[in-house]
Amino acid sequence: MSIQIIRNQGPVLTGCVATIGNFDGVHRGHQALLGLLQQRSRALHLPSVVLTFEPQPAEYFTQKAPVARLTRFREKIYYLAQMAVEKVGVLRFNAMLAAMSAEDFIEKILCARLRTKHLIIGEDFRFGQGRRGDIQLLKQAGEQLGFTVEIMPSVEIDGQRVSSTRVRQALSIADHALAERLLGRPYCMLGRVVYGDQLGRVLGFPTANIYLHRQETPVKGIYVVRLHGIAQTGLPGVANVGTRPTVGGTRTLLEVHLFDFAENIYGRQVKVEFCKKLREEVRFDNLDLLKEQMLKDAEQARDFFNLK
Repeated sequence: MSIQIIRNQGPVLTGCVATIGNFDGVHRGHQALLGLLQQRSRALHLPSVVLTFEPQPAEYFTQKAPVARLTRFREKIYYLAQMAVEKVGVLRFNAMLAAMSAEDFIEKILCARLRTKHLIIGEDFRFGQGRRGDIQLLKQAGEQLGFTVEIMPSVEIDGQRVSSTRVRQALSIADHALAERLLGRPYCMLGRVVYGDQLGRVLGFPTANIYLHRQETPVKGIYVVRLHGIAQTGLPGVANVGTRPTVGGTRTLLEVHLFDFAENIYGRQVKVEFCKKLREEVRFDNLDLLKEQMLKDAEQARDFFNLK
């Protein structure tokens, strides 16, 4: 399904059913909210709109210690489209937006720009300068300005609220089973295969290289993976997420070595599914030691897939 992106200067809508949030990861809590959004959208015969921010507010306020991002913008749009969201309003989060009062946000964004008729928010939603805006303020404004407000209860798993933070925590300790339960799917990264420095090919481990386009990544190290988007089923492999310290790398890169695969896939859009973490990325004294460890990593990954 196609999805329309409305930027800061995008078209003014004549009415919508809206929700607001970062939607990082588009986890099961988000999915429940988006499901309700679609129900109300159909009942009211109005388009559904997700209002989100770039950069995310936490990224703006913690630029020196960036929050690990589960989904970059393109990935977020991919998952929102799967949930049948029709439009995504993107607000550039900068000093001006950070300083906007909650009252101005309601009047200038929700009403004047989107013409919101029904708003669905999570029970912990706060907004506006200093996060002073809350549910009570929204309901009061709605009565005056002509929109209704609906509260979506939190979704819980194992007695705890599903959240992007909880997904990050699960990934940080390599609990991929928990991350999958929270997300409703395995954790994946999407991207385009680009040319690298060909070092993997020299070492006998050619890799599909993918830039991550985020300041901080929630997964780091060596992983058993499946690569989707090339064949009808996921292709088994082993991947490194890191800076490649052995060869003096500085930029974090996702490198995927596929088993028994020799096709040229440069430029292809792929999805990398993280199945199991094998170890942390470390610096080796020379390339021979690195290659020796890569052989061991590949053997473990092959064992995971029962490949001979």
